[in-house]
Amino acid sequence: MNIRIGILTAPQIEFEQREHTFLLKNVRIGIGFHWDRHEDQEFAGTLEIRRNPDGTQTAINTIDLEDYLCSVISSEMSANSPMELLKAHAVISRSWAIRAMEHPNHEGFHVCADDHCQRYEGLRRLNERAVQAVRATAGQVLTYDGKICDCRYHKCCGGRTEIWRTCWEDIDVPYIQSVECPYCNPAYFNHLPLGGGREGLFFLNDYDQETTDFHDWQVTYTAEELSDIIRTKSGIDFGEITDLIPLHRGPSGRIDQLKIVGTKHTEVIGKELKIRLWLSRSCLYSSWFEVEKTLNSQLSIFNLHGHGWGHGAGLCQIGAAVMAAEGHSYEEILNYYYPGTRLNEKMRK
Repeated sequence: MNIRIGILTAPQIEFEQREHTFLLKNVRIGIGFHWDRHEDQEFAGTLEIRRNPDGTQTAINTIDLEDYLCSVISSEMSANSPMELLKAHAVISRSWAIRAMEHPNHEGFHVCADDHCQRYEGLRRLNERAVQAVRATAGQVLTYDGKICDCRYHKCCGGRTEIWRTCWEDIDVPYIQSVECPYCNPAYFNHLPLGGGREGLFFLNDYDQETTDFHDWQVTYTAEELSDIIRTKSGIDFGEITDLIPLHRGPSGRIDQLKIVGTKHTEVIGKELKIRLWLSRSCLYSSWFEVEKTLNSQLSIFNLHGHGWGHGAGLCQIGAAVMAAEGHSYEEILNYYYPGTRLNEKMRK
């Protein structure tokens, strides 16, 4: 089974064809998030350069689904993470990819290579342990009521995962429920040997290790700074922002309805990703935050005290890494974060 991945769209694609692989230059990753950057990346499989109606080009990689998964799980997390985490990730990434292939949300390819879908960063971070994890779970998918699950996941829940409707459509997805996650706790992941015999954040890939305050974080803005950010990100002139009022939160505490009050305009926005995007020059770590307003030398200050990294729904990658390090099997990890699901091997070749 082959999957088509849109890796890069640019005015002109720069690439280098090699004997069995190809190199794409200046690939943008983390688009719109705080780790946004460019890399040169090498890929297996075939390369197609598609010309788009607007004159740009898109690099599309066609590759076997299982080979794609080897790259995904070592791009999302370090391939030196505990093996049971890698196995769990292989199952949920396979399940999500198959669902995406059945209902693609991109034109000309099934999925993109960035965080909008799943990270797929080629061969640079890949090692044999990722290959072993994918082979050990070959063809395995998660199912609920006989259907393959849309297995969402995120980096760090902050202590409790979130439900579907806080993040996306107003529906109840039975296997995306809010569960307490005591494993996502700095007391654990700052000290446990979670990969390669080393302690701390070694289970994260290289550039993710730059982010160290993802469990509990704070962002501070003056009213002028916040007003400028919201005007830039929304395209709406709110005037000076005078208040941020959470109107509704999901079970984890993530805000999915936020009232932004300005001297010229007031608006209620949601869901969680829109809130994160509008309140940061890049993107807030999460929408689980409290708003503290203070007055400092006649300047209005907004302090956002937050928790977690990502939308919070489904598997918590940090918590799952700790569970694996403590000896839990990948089946136990999947059952914990996706209650009521079954591990199904009907996709095995």
